[in-house]
Amino acid sequence: MKGILHKMKTELGSPIQYSLKWETPVLMNDFIGKHLRMEFTGTITCQKCEKVTKKSFGEGFCYPCFANAPEAAECIIRPELCRAHLGEGRDVEWEEANHNQPHVVYLAASDVVKVGVTRETQVPTRWIDQGAMSAIRLAETPNRYEAGRLEVELKAMFSDKTNWQRMLKNEYDDSIDLEEEKWSLHEQLPEDLTQFFSENDEIIDLQFPVLEYPEKVKSMSFDKDTVIEGILMGIKGQYLIFEGGKVLNIRKHTSYHVEIS
Repeated sequence: MKGILHKMKTELGSPIQYSLKWETPVLMNDFIGKHLRMEFTGTITCQKCEKVTKKSFGEGFCYPCFANAPEAAECIIRPELCRAHLGEGRDVEWEEANHNQPHVVYLAASDVVKVGVTRETQVPTRWIDQGAMSAIRLAETPNRYEAGRLEVELKAMFSDKTNWQRMLKNEYDDSIDLEEEKWSLHEQLPEDLTQFFSENDEIIDLQFPVLEYPEKVKSMSFDKDTVIEGILMGIKGQYLIFEGGKVLNIRKHTSYHVEIS
């Protein structure tokens, strides 16, 4: 099978279902426990303009699109810089459709409590992609900027980064109480931020399709190895976990043309 890699599509379930978004979708769960071979053909096409590029920037862009496309703007990483609510941005129409929309600030549990921001339409997809063990809505805001303001306040208390090695080794703190963490924050934050707090206290537990977690992990890349293969032991976040602790970040290789068998 041949296709271009993009972030895997996910479907909440027990376990979570992963698939490659090719012309004919490829259910990756079917490969778990089997030998999987992936070969990079040497071609990378920009996910925005679809031109061939020698190097991928910012998860699948050619350099001009990385510098100018709204999908690669700084507010993707730092939502507090978003100006969509002001009718501004790299592409005002795109910003209106994607960032001047309801957003969720959430707490996720793994080895520690993490804080994050995502569009309402990306719940629980964002939590799955992060490899969280569980997550809860903290606040619901009318746009990305307000969600970013709240996240900035919370960064002083929680990390907004995922330790990918610990995540892939399934190291987590099962004593974390997300509901308790959430409402303790309500007493600490200013009223202009707590007005966005969500009454939805449902904790979503995530079950990943993994046969065995590695004790050590070694990141693999098509930039170094044209062929990556082995017994697929599981999938977590956007990583394929192979035997021997080899892992491949599919999202990092967005726009790479590959063949799998």
